[in-house]
Order: sequence, then C-alpha cells, then structure tokens
Amino acid sequence: MPLPRKPLACLAILAFLGLAGCVNTVLPKPGDTGTDPSAGDADVLPSPASRAMAAHYQRVQNDLLAQGLLRTDSGGADVPFNSRQLTENFVKIALYDEYVSGSGGLVARQTESRLRRWEQPVRMRVEFGASIPRAQRLQDRAAVAAYTARLSRATGLSVRMTEGDANYNVFFLNEDERQAFGPTLAALVPGIEPAAIRAITNMDRSTLCIVFAFSEPGSAVYSRAVAVIRGEHPDLLRRSCIHEELAQGMDWPMTARRHAPRSSTTTRSLRS
Repeated sequence: MPLPRKPLACLAILAFLGLAGCVNTVLPKPGDTGTDPSAGDADVLPSPASRAMAAHYQRVQNDLLAQGLLRTDSGGADVPFNSRQLTENFVKIALYDEYVSGSGGLVARQTESRLRRWEQPVRMRVEFGASIPRAQRLQDRAAVAAYTARLSRATGLSVRMTEGDANYNVFFLNEDERQAFGPTLAALVPGIEPAAIRAITNMDRSTLCIVFAFSEPGSAVYSRAVAVIRGEHPDLLRRSCIHEELAQGMDWPMTARRHAPRSSTTTRSLRS
C-alpha cells in the first residue's frame, strides 16, 4: 500500500469549528468504550511524559482562546472568512495533496491528486487508551456520536457508531499509548507501510491529531479510515480534533457530494 501523503495544517479550521501515556498497559483494550461508571477513573495512571504533554496542550488551548479562536458559537460578522477564501481553501484541501512520501518520511510539497470517495456505509468505532479517564471517555463518545449524526445528515451517507466491526476507527491515546500503537495499527490495516505507522508513533507535538483514509490500489473508493486523537488535549482541543479528523477522513464536500482526490492512502492532521 503506498505511503501516506498528507498531514494538513489547519489552524483556520479551529476558528471555523468555533469551537502524554501509560507505563504498563499502553494500548487500547478492544471493545473498551468507557461506558461503565463503576470502573472508576483511568485503568492506569498517565506517565510523567503524558502529564507534561497535557500541560503543554493546556497552554496551547489557552493561547488559542486568547486569540479569539476555538469559538463555540456559530460565527458572525466578525468571522474573517469570505466565500472566495472558503472556495480557495476547499480547492487546496480537496484537489491537492500537501505532503508527499520521501525517503525520510513525509515531505511538505503540494501536488495534484485524484478524487476519491466513500460509497459504503461508514461505521465508526471509538476506543481509548487505558490511561484515558472514564469521564473523558464518556464525554468523547458523546461528542463522536453527535458528530457522526451530523455527518450523516450533511452527506446523505449512512454514518453511525458501532460496537462491532468498523471501517472507521477512532482512537484516543496518550503519549506512551500512541508510541506503542504500531502493532495494533499493523493488525488493523494489513499491508500498511512502516512510514505510515511512524507518522503516528513518532508524531511531533505540533501535530494535534491525525487521520488516515485507505482505498484499495487502483480504486477511487475509500474502504477504511483510522483517526488518532491525543488524549492529553483539554476539552476544546479534543472537540476540534473530533470535528476536523472525522470530517477529513470522510473527504466529502457536503454540497457537491464528492470526495477529495487521494492516492491509496490519505493522511491528514491538525497542527498547532
């Protein structure tokens, strides 16, 4: 399977949305949905690295809020976007890859790409690292459920959450869990290239979250997507990542009801 192409830098999306890991058990438990209120808090305590990352992202969120970003309203006359800017940004996102595969990994280079789309129903499964607190799991599951319903209404495609087999997996992982995520990802997407795995396990802290969309070689139809969202994010950053990555993994322009052009593997990420 070809290498992933495109982490996407999208701070502007944050305004439009308005809106570090474990020492022992580091991978998500299959089927662990965090819905059992009797389970207490997290299964294991976050590591010092994870706690340091949490402090960093709290500062990032505070800085964004101080700049008037991460708004949770519907926008208004003060929102600095017009139809021309939205059209130009859509073309850049939908018709071009921002990153290409190089010998050392992903290289920032804008190139034209092919249109691709989902045709089958999308079934999203949410899983959490063992160090994600129970209350946070419940909050994030509710946010994903609400957004999948919104995506389904907007696209006309069946999009909903599932506890069973999924073709769109969403993982909330703290630092050590994400770094140890390679074997799980390799099992989930057979044939995935090592560089794609490294894009997640070696993710720089400027990358807030990331999504991969996969299609069969030579096909213009997506068959699977995997999103990874940092568990260390405070509430608004996590919500912005949910909105950004779940939509980007769909690659579905809502009005035209087409998909963005991609190679067999698409990578998107939200960066600070």
